[in-house]
Amino acid sequence: MTETSQIIQLPSSESAISLAGIKDENLKFLSRHTGANLVMRGQELLVYGEEKLVERALQIVRSLKPYWQEAKAISQPDLITAFQALDTGRTEEYQDLQQNVLARTRRGELIRAKTFRQRQYIKAIQTHDITFCIGPAGTGKTFLAAVLAVQALLNNQCDRLILTRPAVEAGEKLGFLPGDLQQKVNPFLRPLYDALYEFIDPEKIPDLMERGKIEVAPLAYMRGRTLSNAFVIVDEAQNTTPAQLKMVLTRLGFGSRMVVTGDITQIDLPSHQDSGLVVASRILRSVEGIAFCQFTQADVVRHPLVQRIVEAYEKYEK
Repeated sequence: MTETSQIIQLPSSESAISLAGIKDENLKFLSRHTGANLVMRGQELLVYGEEKLVERALQIVRSLKPYWQEAKAISQPDLITAFQALDTGRTEEYQDLQQNVLARTRRGELIRAKTFRQRQYIKAIQTHDITFCIGPAGTGKTFLAAVLAVQALLNNQCDRLILTRPAVEAGEKLGFLPGDLQQKVNPFLRPLYDALYEFIDPEKIPDLMERGKIEVAPLAYMRGRTLSNAFVIVDEAQNTTPAQLKMVLTRLGFGSRMVVTGDITQIDLPSHQDSGLVVASRILRSVEGIAFCQFTQADVVRHPLVQRIVEAYEKYEK
């Protein structure tokens, strides 16, 4: 067993922070998954241990260079995807994923697909009239759909953006909430507003809504309509009944695109009620023109603790 050590000189202290992660979390992750030892000393990364293990760690660190060279935050999904790329011979595809910028937020942050499944999801939306995305919280299901929807609206690729979700929440009914109908449904639609605020000045959104360019409404408002030349996002679809989801799917008009998202591990319907998303995934998988994308806990792009929580629940439920 040959021991060796290598040093990588980083261009700045910001780059070192980017690569190391908060409390050296990225270095600890790399050490656990390669068996090599990684220590950051100022702007120098020391990698030591068995030769083969050190080489594997160095390959991962080098593949992440587009991120740490520009001092961009490196998340756990970035690391997982780097390992997947190395182990499956998809390094060129990973480089393309790193360079392919989807959008820029109002604060100037660059939005990219962080995992291969996210990239597949984006391509599915761009090439299909209806796309289903099923996966746990924090995987970017709604956010990425909203990014593409806002782009389509701003580039005049659609006339309006419609964001809808069922007004169902764990242990609560609308009748028990204070206020009129709009005030009652707003808490359920807040995640959709949050995605819009990343790309459109909040002061402009009321005007766009007044002109009918953006509509944020509970699912019940979709009944009896034909949604033409629109980009429609159906969020939290696990809480639709089969009849509700069939209703909204059949609202699709010419020139429209629809994205249906949900997490089938977080169904808040009564126990005797089937989820429309579960039923649709059985019925529609073989229908031409409809894409299905499946995310796992490896695609979680929120706080690292969210990923560990999702993973723990998955193990418990199995």
